[in-house]
Amino acid sequence: MNLDLEDRLRCISDDVKLFSEKSDQNIKVIIVTKSQDVESIRPIVNLGFNSFGENYLQEARVKIEQLKNYNLEWHFIGKIQSNKIKEIVKIFDWIQTVSSKKHLLAIDKFSSEIQKKMNVCIQINIDEENTKSGILISELDNLMVLSKSLSYTNIRGIMAVPSKVNALKEEKKSYRILSEKFRQLCESYNSVDTLSLGMSNDYKIALEHNSNMIRIGTLIFGKRNK
Repeated sequence: MNLDLEDRLRCISDDVKLFSEKSDQNIKVIIVTKSQDVESIRPIVNLGFNSFGENYLQEARVKIEQLKNYNLEWHFIGKIQSNKIKEIVKIFDWIQTVSSKKHLLAIDKFSSEIQKKMNVCIQINIDEENTKSGILISELDNLMVLSKSLSYTNIRGIMAVPSKVNALKEEKKSYRILSEKFRQLCESYNSVDTLSLGMSNDYKIALEHNSNMIRIGTLIFGKRNK
């Protein structure tokens, strides 16, 4: 076991424990394993982590199959392509990047075919960046109304990736907006319990603003080769 890797995971876990005690809520860490092989993931599983995030269906399919004997939870966190939704629904437990009525209905349709309840988050493009997917926060309520007509899809909450520039400058307005919107959704929808917010560069800011799900990759594995 790479001791440096273990130390990094321990530091993240310590931060999560601290914020969890302050907020009196459970906080889930999603280990983002994009471009990591199974042998890099297995030691992390052995340390007790069981939730993993993948961006690409083809890459994830291999890992999920090879690790099927472990009791793991898999989150799809990549851009959704309509022609791949059926298989995404089949092998993942969560889909965090939903941003259209079309995709929501397709997820519900394919989930119904296999009698599987799918957990989803609606992705918000909180800083209205052209390079990122997601809906505007002003469009969220219209999409949430659909939740009442979905039989096999649980809209668990919202997911966002705030601007890295703002995070570096510790500009927290976007985080405050997301936190407040999450609070409102929890009051309006029984299924909503998840604010997926915070990555390697900003997870502490996110936790300060009531995130209860963070997605960490680079801080654990280092920067990926492009």
